[in-house]
Amino acid sequence: MKKIIAILVVLILVLTPGLALADIAVGDVIVSLGENLTDSQKQAILEEFNAPEDALQITTSNQEEHKYLGGVIPAAQIGSRALSSVMVTYTQKGSGIKVSTNNINYITEQTYTNSLITAGINDADIQITAPFEVSGTAALTGIMKAYEVSTGEAIDEDVKKVANEEMVTSAELGEEIGDENATDIINEIKKQIAEQNPQTTEDVKNIVINVVNNFNINLSQEQIDKLVSLFDKMKDLNINWNQVANQIENLSGKATEFLSSDEGASFLSGVRDFFSGLANWIRSLF
Repeated sequence: MKKIIAILVVLILVLTPGLALADIAVGDVIVSLGENLTDSQKQAILEEFNAPEDALQITTSNQEEHKYLGGVIPAAQIGSRALSSVMVTYTQKGSGIKVSTNNINYITEQTYTNSLITAGINDADIQITAPFEVSGTAALTGIMKAYEVSTGEAIDEDVKKVANEEMVTSAELGEEIGDENATDIINEIKKQIAEQNPQTTEDVKNIVINVVNNFNINLSQEQIDKLVSLFDKMKDLNINWNQVANQIENLSGKATEFLSSDEGASFLSGVRDFFSGLANWIRSLF
């Protein structure tokens, strides 16, 4: 009976533009499955997610993936099948976004998180998977669609596109300078945009160049131009920059809190022991 009600809710949302659901509750779950999965693949993914039987289920199509990734990456890279799947579990206010992935070999968990912050999505645990290794570029579309269906709140189409562009730009930059450096640079640019409220392309360019220089990382002119182009688009969109900056600070605070905890201290100790053991082993070879 619950599944029938869930299907009716989705139909009402599709057929009645502007109609919003009541506020989502902590613990609410929605699953977006790739439209081209086989029945056995769908079942395996639902089992992997440990999805509740009454979880709302939707599908994301390859056509939707091309809509938001077209012009950002080659069509051949997007492919012709929608396989990436996601499960979104809403968490308490202020908890932030937590992303975990499986069989995703290109887009990092942090990159998804940052792109979702740009899109205005907060306070959710998000699992992303596929039946075998895929790039993961299409998963963001499924997450945003799941958010819209479950909350009844539409995400601006231009914001969706720029969030996808941020995801790809960050992944490309990460291949050249490392994922952590790419994430740090993009996050700092966002914070500077929130503080400075740039009005022109030249303002954005100055922010990008200053941030990159402060990180003492050498980027090519092409990489600089891509960052300027991305954030020049962002500055003109309906993005809550204060919220974006707060979410970034929240993520940084949680990382610091973890490293200061007993669990974090144990983790760092384990890392130190590993490298100490590795150094001793190398010395023993000579």
